[in-house]
Amino acid sequence: MAATLLPTLSPAVSRAATAFLVLRRAPPKPSHYLHTPSTLRRFLASSSATPSPALLPFSPMPSTAAARAVPARRDLLMLGIETSCDDTAAAVVRGDGEILSQVVSSQADLLARYGGVAPKMAEEAHALVIDQVVQKALDDAKLSGSDLSAVAVTIGPGLGLCLRVGVHKARQVAKAFGLPIVGVHHMEAHALVSRLVNKDLDFPFLALLISGGHNLLVLAHSLGQYIQLGTTIDDAIGEAYDKSARWLGLDMRKGGGPALEELALEGDPNAVKFRVPMRQHKDCNFSYAGLKTQVRLAIESKNICTDDIPILSASEEDRQSRADIAASFQRVAVLHLEERCQRAVEWALKIEPSIKYFVVSGGVASNKYVRTRLNHVAENNALQLVSPPPSLCTDNGVMIAWTGIEHFVAGRFEDPPAADEPDDMQYELRPRWPLGEEYSQGRSAARSLKTARVHQSLTSMIQGSLRK
Repeated sequence: MAATLLPTLSPAVSRAATAFLVLRRAPPKPSHYLHTPSTLRRFLASSSATPSPALLPFSPMPSTAAARAVPARRDLLMLGIETSCDDTAAAVVRGDGEILSQVVSSQADLLARYGGVAPKMAEEAHALVIDQVVQKALDDAKLSGSDLSAVAVTIGPGLGLCLRVGVHKARQVAKAFGLPIVGVHHMEAHALVSRLVNKDLDFPFLALLISGGHNLLVLAHSLGQYIQLGTTIDDAIGEAYDKSARWLGLDMRKGGGPALEELALEGDPNAVKFRVPMRQHKDCNFSYAGLKTQVRLAIESKNICTDDIPILSASEEDRQSRADIAASFQRVAVLHLEERCQRAVEWALKIEPSIKYFVVSGGVASNKYVRTRLNHVAENNALQLVSPPPSLCTDNGVMIAWTGIEHFVAGRFEDPPAADEPDDMQYELRPRWPLGEEYSQGRSAARSLKTARVHQSLTSMIQGSLRK
C-alpha cells in the first residue's frame, strides 16, 4: 500500500556522488545470466592521480574475475528509487511483478508555494526524506537490504540536482550490501510498467508517454529498442495543464491536472474557440506553448482576477467563466493528442503490422477524460488500450523497480560499487536523454534546437553494446 510523506525544507544537501550507470551487454545464454565485475576498481587503482569528484568515465569492459550468478526471476527482489523531479519514491517489486511495497513523498506543498518545480528546493526536499522513504519501502516489504537482489534507480531524463539524490542513495545501499545497480531511463519505465499490470502485453507496441515534462510517442520493438515517432517541440501537455490551472486560480495542492479536470466538468467545452495546435504540420510532434498563450489571453479578455480571487472565493458567474475556459482548454489539448496519436498509429502499423496494443502512461494518463478519448483512438484502429492505474501513472518507485528487473534479467546492470569508492565520487547523469532513435518522417522543422547537452539515446547505447 502506498504511503505519502510530506517533506518540509531542510538545509541544502551536500554535493553528493552521482553516477553514470552502464547498460551491460546481454550474455549469449539468456537462461543462465551471469554478471561479471566491472573495471572501476582497477581503473581507480591504476590511476596515478587521486580520484576527485570530477566526472569520471565508466568502462564497460568485462574483467576476468569470477562471475556472479543471477537468481531465478521469481526470486528476484528489486528496490526501485525515483527522484527525477518533484516526488521522492521507492518500492520493492518481486521478479514476477508482485509489488511488495510502494512509498511516495509528495512535494505538493512546494509546488503550490513556488508555482511549479524549483530545482534547488526540490533537491533539498528529496534529500530530507530519501533515507526514510527507502527504509519505509524495505520495512513495508518486510525485508532488509541484504535480502535484495539489486537496486534500480532513475539516472535520466530529469533535473540533475534531483537525480543525483536518488543515485547517491542507490549507491549507498548497493555499496553497503554488495548489490548490482541498474540505471533506468525514466520514460522507458513509464512505458514498461504497463507490462507489470498487463502480463499479456508483449512487444511490439505503440506507447504514448505524457507527463509534466514530456510528450513522447514511441514504437517499442523490444526491451531497450524504440523508435521515436513524435515528441514535444516546446511545452508538454502536463505543463499546459499546470499553468492553466494556476492562471485560473485553482488549488494546486491537488495538482494542476486533477484540479483543472475537476473544474472542467462544470464547463462548456465549446464555449471558448481555442485553435488546435500544429494542424499544418503533418507529423506526430506536439506543441502546447501556443495553447497556453490562448488560455492566458482568454482569462484576460474576461477580466478574471485569479491572483486576488481564488476559485473557492469566486462568484457563481466568475466560476462558470473559469469552468468554461478549463473545459475548452481540455477539449482542444486532448484533441491535439488524438490527432497526433491517430497519425502515429498509422505509421506504427506500417512499420510493425503485428501491433495489438496502444499503451498510454505518465502522469497525465491519470486524467479520465484523456483515457476516454484515447480509448476511442485505440478502438477505431482495432487496438487494445493499456494504461496503468493512476498510482502507477504518476512518478513512482514501482515502475523503476520493474524496469530494473526487465533489464537485470537481460544481463544489463552495473557491478556493486567498490568498497573503497569515495563518498564524493561523481559520475555522469543524463538529464536530457532520448529514449529512441527518431523516425525519419517524424522530424519537425518547427522543433527548437536547445544548446544543453543531449546524451546518446538509450536505444543507440544498447545497439552499440550488442555490436561489441
